[in-house]
Amino acid sequence: MPISIHKNILQNQYQSTELEWLETNGLGGWAMGTLSGVHTRRYHGLLCASMKPPVERFLLLNKLAETICNKDGNFELDANNFNGVITPQGFLYLEGFEQDLYPVFTYKIGETVLKKSILMVYGENTTIVRYEVLEAAHDFVLKLKPFIAFKDYHWHSKCNDNISWGYNFVENTLKLKPYSNMTDLYITVPQSEFHYSPDWYYNFLYKIEHERGQDFMEDLFIYGEFTTKMKKGQTLDILISTEPTAGRDAKKLFEAQVKRKKELLKPFAKADLFGKSLALAADSFIVQREGNLKTIIAGYPWFADWGRDTMISLPGLCLTTKRFDDAKKILQAFAHVVNQGMIPNRFPDVGEMPEYNTVDATLWYFHAISEYLKASKDTTFVFQNLYPVLSEIIEWHIKGTRYGIKVEKDGLLSAGEPGTQLTWMDAKVGDWVVTPRQGKAVEINALWYNALCVMQDLAHQQNLDKEADKYQKMALTTKKSFLAQFTNERGTLYDVVEGTSKDSSIRPNMAFAVSLPYSMLEKAQATKVLQEIELHLLTPRGLRSISPQDSQYIPYYQGAQLQRDGSYHQGTVWSWPVGAYLEGLLNIEGKKAFPKVIEILHSFETHLTEAGIGTVSEIFDGNAPHLAKGCMAQAWGVAEWLRIWQKVNG
Repeated sequence: MPISIHKNILQNQYQSTELEWLETNGLGGWAMGTLSGVHTRRYHGLLCASMKPPVERFLLLNKLAETICNKDGNFELDANNFNGVITPQGFLYLEGFEQDLYPVFTYKIGETVLKKSILMVYGENTTIVRYEVLEAAHDFVLKLKPFIAFKDYHWHSKCNDNISWGYNFVENTLKLKPYSNMTDLYITVPQSEFHYSPDWYYNFLYKIEHERGQDFMEDLFIYGEFTTKMKKGQTLDILISTEPTAGRDAKKLFEAQVKRKKELLKPFAKADLFGKSLALAADSFIVQREGNLKTIIAGYPWFADWGRDTMISLPGLCLTTKRFDDAKKILQAFAHVVNQGMIPNRFPDVGEMPEYNTVDATLWYFHAISEYLKASKDTTFVFQNLYPVLSEIIEWHIKGTRYGIKVEKDGLLSAGEPGTQLTWMDAKVGDWVVTPRQGKAVEINALWYNALCVMQDLAHQQNLDKEADKYQKMALTTKKSFLAQFTNERGTLYDVVEGTSKDSSIRPNMAFAVSLPYSMLEKAQATKVLQEIELHLLTPRGLRSISPQDSQYIPYYQGAQLQRDGSYHQGTVWSWPVGAYLEGLLNIEGKKAFPKVIEILHSFETHLTEAGIGTVSEIFDGNAPHLAKGCMAQAWGVAEWLRIWQKVNG
């Protein structure tokens, strides 16, 4: 059964505009929008192309505005917010929306029923829009007006004199090149005519950008409109691409993409709707990188690939779905860019040097490699290609690397300098680091201990006894110091220790001291940690970033960037850390925890129909009703929910 949205919601302007759909192409590009058709983000569009996967992304085609012309009149299916006025209101004709393998809209205009499906071609900057006439008492004309953006995906299109008004229409294909320094765009509409009538449309208002304090008005250009005759039983497949579309069989392309998505679901043949939806969502984040390698997009629509997000997400996105080859290519891609014992925090959009301002991404790399080895049994690749890299990383951490990252004499890993933010709680506005967490952070040392134990295990498997003994001794020193310095008066854990200063904030970071495969905590203390998390942080959408009882707590994520970033890790709920909490329950109680874990997972299910359909949002308000905010699709949220789902469903 697909995810289905009732027409009462679809025909409600406010509700259907809050719901978003997403299609991706395995390159970092996408097609996305709202169910109503009203674009609320500058990132919404039918073709956002990634010209240097997964970056250099350009939103080329904003939308195809449809009009049905029959004996009863002209009926516009589109919807826009023009400076606060919603017109037209095509959502009033929506009879249904389904998200199964791809988004499907059904419109009903009198006796005419038109089904629209949107699908992207994997590995190409190509979108297919399929129209199927399910019912029609009479033949009609379908008009399609392509709204051109041709912009960097972070920018807005504005009326300008530089746009080329020239076009080429040959054999049902419109070829456009609005700006000389950008790619061509091809739109093929079978059995169509094109009527040239160039014009600018002004003041498209994007509600979410307005709420985020960003530029929120855009102008879009049209060259004219396509017309084609339609009748009952007819299917029309439209190709929109950066590559020439003439002679390509759109039907075969469409069928090939459907087949591919069905193949992805084979390991989930017995899964429920929740599991299947997450498995399909997982595919959207695994994308190409140069050199036939792979990486993971952190979130749509504005993130590229981040080291931290990639390594946290890899087990859920790749291993749960049996995509071992993709996992291998991802690990290899990051091995190539290790520098001074660190993997990058992020790769910039326009191809500059990677940024290495992170302490935890590299430690998550150890965990991802260890989990890959357990799942794939690929000892040759790990021992020959990755173990030497990991050994070098350990040595850099011992002697010290960037940003004060260094193992102290007590065996604990310290990190941070004034003005830097190195953990996942990394919000920074100008010179203001919101949560600096300088010193010895709890999850960083849980990860460090886990990394040392991973190295001990890998060394043992290769009969490298001296190295194994070395890592074992280091791990024991770390454990002894950790328990002595991080255990607080509540019997749980401090968040950060720096000299004599100890941060007692109740945050989700201590969950990782329980969830990681190698834990330093005894069962009694681990249980207290999880109980404290459940009492203060657990919500029906994830874990709060700080306790509501804390004076720093901010209940809502809203406003311009300064206000938003100030609340990002000060109460905002995050979808991904709940995986650590649930993993902790399973580590402590085994199968006895299954009913509780399943109950919590069930509480997440409704989210698949409340924001990004079939996917998981980045963050939520700290206070009920925990409205979805931030990215509408986030890799590590999908990854962790799917990973835990699989653990309790087999």
